[in-house]
Amino acid sequence: MSPSHNGLKEPPVTHEVQYKDKTYEKVREGLADILNLPSGHSKKDSNKQAVFYNPIQQFNRDLSVLAIHAFAEDLAVIRRARHERRIEKLAKDGKRGTKRKREQVARHDTAEKSNQNKKLGGQGTSEGPEESTTPHSAENIEQSQCQDGVPPTTPNTTLTSDPLAGEVGHTIGNSSDLNGDTEGQQSADGNAVDAQHENRSHHDMEQTGAPTVKTPQFRILDALSATGLRALRYVKEIPHVTSVIANDISSSATASIKLNAEYNGIIDKIQPTTGDAKSLMYHTIAHTKDLFSVIDLDPYGTAVPFLDAAVQALHDGGLLCVTCTDAGVFASVGFPEKTFSQYGGISWKGTQGHEAGLRLILNAVATSAAKYGLAIEPLLSLNIDFYARLFVRIRRSPADVKFLASRTMIVYNCDHGCGSFSTQYLAQTKEREDKSGGKFHTHSLAQAPSATPFCDHCGFKTHLAGPMWGGPLHNPHFIVRVLDMLPNLDKEVYATIPRIEGMLTLALNETLFQESPQLSPSGSNEAIPIVSLDPALRDPHPFFFNPSILARTLHCSVPSDAALRGALHGLGYRTTRSHTEPGSIRTDAPWSVIWEIMREWVRQKHPIKAGSLKKGMAGFEIMKKDRSNKHLEDQKEKLKKILIESESVESLKKGMEATLFRLSKIGTDADLDKVQDDELQEGTTGTQCHDLKVEFNERLGREAAVKKMVRYQMNPRADWGPMSKAKVDL
Repeated sequence: MSPSHNGLKEPPVTHEVQYKDKTYEKVREGLADILNLPSGHSKKDSNKQAVFYNPIQQFNRDLSVLAIHAFAEDLAVIRRARHERRIEKLAKDGKRGTKRKREQVARHDTAEKSNQNKKLGGQGTSEGPEESTTPHSAENIEQSQCQDGVPPTTPNTTLTSDPLAGEVGHTIGNSSDLNGDTEGQQSADGNAVDAQHENRSHHDMEQTGAPTVKTPQFRILDALSATGLRALRYVKEIPHVTSVIANDISSSATASIKLNAEYNGIIDKIQPTTGDAKSLMYHTIAHTKDLFSVIDLDPYGTAVPFLDAAVQALHDGGLLCVTCTDAGVFASVGFPEKTFSQYGGISWKGTQGHEAGLRLILNAVATSAAKYGLAIEPLLSLNIDFYARLFVRIRRSPADVKFLASRTMIVYNCDHGCGSFSTQYLAQTKEREDKSGGKFHTHSLAQAPSATPFCDHCGFKTHLAGPMWGGPLHNPHFIVRVLDMLPNLDKEVYATIPRIEGMLTLALNETLFQESPQLSPSGSNEAIPIVSLDPALRDPHPFFFNPSILARTLHCSVPSDAALRGALHGLGYRTTRSHTEPGSIRTDAPWSVIWEIMREWVRQKHPIKAGSLKKGMAGFEIMKKDRSNKHLEDQKEKLKKILIESESVESLKKGMEATLFRLSKIGTDADLDKVQDDELQEGTTGTQCHDLKVEFNERLGREAAVKKMVRYQMNPRADWGPMSKAKVDL
C-alpha cells in the first residue's frame, strides 16, 4: 500500500534534436522516440498541444505493450497447435488417397493385361505386360496423388512446421482467422470449418503442386493515435506485429505520426491515415477482409461511440483495448442521465463507484458485440488514476451470447444508509445433464425483486444501479502470463514495472473466488494456451466494503484490517483486496455477518459513547439488532403471536407468564446461553448470526509476508491529470 517510486514522479527528460532542418524536442519512452515542436515559454502556451501527449499515461502504454505481447504469444501457441493438427490431417488424408489410387491403378492394369491376352489368344507372357505397365503405374500414381490434393513426394516438397507460419494454402490474415478456425475457439461447428480449410489447402496444392505457406498477419489498429507513440512502441517492442495502422482525425497528428515513424526507422510497418476512426473501421468491415488482430481505442473521453465498429472490425478471437477517461460520468452519480445514455446503465454513489464503472463499460462492450453474435471475455479490467483501461477478447459465438442476460445485473445500494448492497441478475441459467451424460444449459426468467425497497439492515431506502456486467473482471491465466514476463524486462525501458507488478497482483487476488493458476517461472507457460473462462461464469462476490465506512455508520473506532480479516477468517470466510480502493476488503461473507462482526467489535472492544447514535440514524437501527437485545426482540415477537393466536384466557395467561419468565432470565452472558439452550429445546433457533463466535484475531488476519510492491499509486507529481485536449486541424 506504500506509494513507492514508480519511475514517473518527474517529467520525462527531453532533448533538442535537429531533424530535416527543424528543431524538435525528443522524448524517449520504451524503445521509441517521439519528436514534438518546442512548447511556448509561457505557461499558457505550454499547456496547448498541437498533438496530444500525456507522459502520465506511460503506465497505460507499458501495460498495453505487455498485454498485447502476451496475447500475441498465446495466438502463436494456438496457431502452432492448429497448424500441426492440420499437417497431420493432410498427411493422413494423403496416405489414404495414395492407397486408394494405387488400388485403382492395379485394377486398371489387371484389366488391361486381360484384354491383351484375349487379343493375343493367350500367347502373351507375364513378363511383357509387367514391364510395360510399370512406368505407366508410377505415372498414374503420381498423377493420382496430385489429384487427391497431396503432392508427389519429392525432395523439393516439404510441409513447414513453423509455429508462426500461416496455414498450408491459407492466409491467416483473412476475416475468419485470428486464433485460427473456430476449433481453437471451442466452437460447435469446428469440424465444418476444418473441412473448409482442408478443401482450400487441397485446392491450392492442386494448382501449384506444393503446399503454399504465407506469413501470418498480426495487424493492430491504433484508432486515435495522436503522436503515434503507441503505434511506434507496438512495432518496436512486440516482435509478432506485422503492421500497424495509426489513425487520427487531425492532419497535424498524422503528420507527426509519419515524422516519428521515419525518425524511428519503421515507416515500412506503420501506415498513417487521416480520418474518422469509425469510418475507417466500417470501411474495413464492408470493403475488405483484412480485419485486425488488435484494436486499441484510447480517446479523450469515452470510447463508447467507437465500440460498435470496433467489435466488428476484429478477427474472431481478437483483442479489444479500451480506455475511458470520463470517470466523472461512469464512476459517479453526478450525471446519471449521461451515464445511462452513454453506457446503458447507472453507476452508484459510494466507494464502489469505480468498480461499478468498469462493469458499466464492459456491459457497453458486451451489448455492442451481442447484436452481431459476438461474445466477450474480459482478460484484464483496471481502474487507473483518472481513467479505466480494459483488455477484452471478442469471439464469434452465438451460443455464448445467450449467457449475457444471466451475467447482467442490477444492484440495490443503500447509499444513504449503511452502505450495504445486494445484486439481482436479469435472467437465470442452469446447467443440466442429458441422457447420454452431456452437459447443456437452460435459460429462464429471473424472479424479482431480490430485495425489498428498504435495506434489510438499517431500514433506509435503497437506490438502483446498473444494468452492468456481472461476470468476472479478469482472466487469472492471462494475468499470470503478463506477470511471468516482468522479471526478464529492462527496467530502463519499462519504467513502471513496480506499479504494473503491484496492480496486477491485486487484480489476480480479486479472482480469489475463481480457480487461479499458481505463479510459475517466466517462460514455463509459453507452450500452453491461455485458458478461457466458462462463458456462464458469474462473479460470485462482486464489489467490496471499506471498514472506515462501516465504523462511520456506527460512530465507533475503525477496526484494523488484521482484526477484521481475522474475525472473518475465524468464521470460515475468505478475504482479499480490491485494486480500485485502498483499504478495501472483498469477501464472500454476507452483509448480515459483516454487521454482526461490527456489532461485536463495539460490544467487545470499543463501546459507543452514549448518545452518539439517535433514533432515525442507520447505525441506531443496526445496533438495535445487537445480540444483547436479540432475545428481548424475540420475546416481543412471541408475545405478539400469543396475543393473536390465544383462543382462551388460560392459554393467553400461560403464554404471557412464560414470556415474562424468559425476560427475567436475561442479564448475563451465562443467562443468555441458558435462554438460548431453552429455546433450542423448544425448537426455536432465533437469528443464526447472533450465534456466531466472533474473535478479533489479528494474527490470523495478517497477510502472509509478500514482496514489497506498489499496490496503490499516489499522485505522481504536481499538476498531473488528463491534461487539455489537443486542438484538431482537419
